[in-house]
Amino acid sequence: MATLLEIKNLHTSFVTSDGEFPAVDGLNLTIEAGKTLGLVGESGCGKSVTALSIMRLIPSPPGRVADGEIRLGGERIDGLSEDEMRAVRGRRIGMIFQDPLTSLNPLFSVGDQLVETMRSHLDLTAGEARRRALALLVEVGIPAAEERIGAYPHEFSGGMRQRVVIALALCAEPELVIADEPTTALDVSVQAQILALIKRLCRDRGTAVMLVTHDMGVVANTADRVAVMYAGRLAEIGPVSDLIDQPLHPYAVGLMGAIPSLDQDARRLVQIPGTMPRLSAIPGGCAFHPRCPQAFERCAARRPPLVAKDGRTVACHLYDGSAEAAR
Repeated sequence: MATLLEIKNLHTSFVTSDGEFPAVDGLNLTIEAGKTLGLVGESGCGKSVTALSIMRLIPSPPGRVADGEIRLGGERIDGLSEDEMRAVRGRRIGMIFQDPLTSLNPLFSVGDQLVETMRSHLDLTAGEARRRALALLVEVGIPAAEERIGAYPHEFSGGMRQRVVIALALCAEPELVIADEPTTALDVSVQAQILALIKRLCRDRGTAVMLVTHDMGVVANTADRVAVMYAGRLAEIGPVSDLIDQPLHPYAVGLMGAIPSLDQDARRLVQIPGTMPRLSAIPGGCAFHPRCPQAFERCAARRPPLVAKDGRTVACHLYDGSAEAAR
């Protein structure tokens, strides 16, 4: 399968009165065409900043993409002008935000917003765009779409608004959809419907998906591969079944151990001690070492490289030969 999105050595930082601090620190990722990558980690690990960096939506100032390459279909998009990037957003990359009210204009009907988006990216007449908008609303499960195409965002429930946002993200037939916590504000039953909808629509259209979430249950049921982030860095990446069943990085082990299961005996869930470090206080060496139950001297001294292990890539000194040398 061809690589659609490639991120190399991405550095995104924020400037404050106390200095410049990294929110994404040397990230390397790829997503294959038609596949779903789950990007997971605790709040503050850099997931959403990564998504916004790809879309060039980092507020500047105080934020900036300081270094790295972002390629879409082999073409670098990190150096495009604002007008060129505006053509990429929506047309080649669609985005689903966690709060649909921030994605929809309250002054325009949902039909008008779909029509405007399609006409700005595709060569369609107003009539053709409206017919496609209506078909999209039907496809995403909006009941009585013919009547509701003229309704305004506030006239929809939260779940229905999120369906409209999905239609908006897909209306220009993008190659990649970035879904940033798309079910956070929704009831559990509605969450399942929305995730199934995203998965079905993208599979039918051959669209790749980057699913940003802190919910490992969501990833287990939706993604093909999982990338675990910690303090702006990649901790581990690999096939979803391998990473969930047998994680390698101690942080990934902690995340998987915190997932409740009906199959396991009743016992306490794993708890990762401590909290995610502030951007201004990221530890030296491996950023996870103060919270890691398997840390040894080298972990505090040197940042671990990414190494291949059992079909995955992991950044941990336990797998680069350092642990054996320390014994």
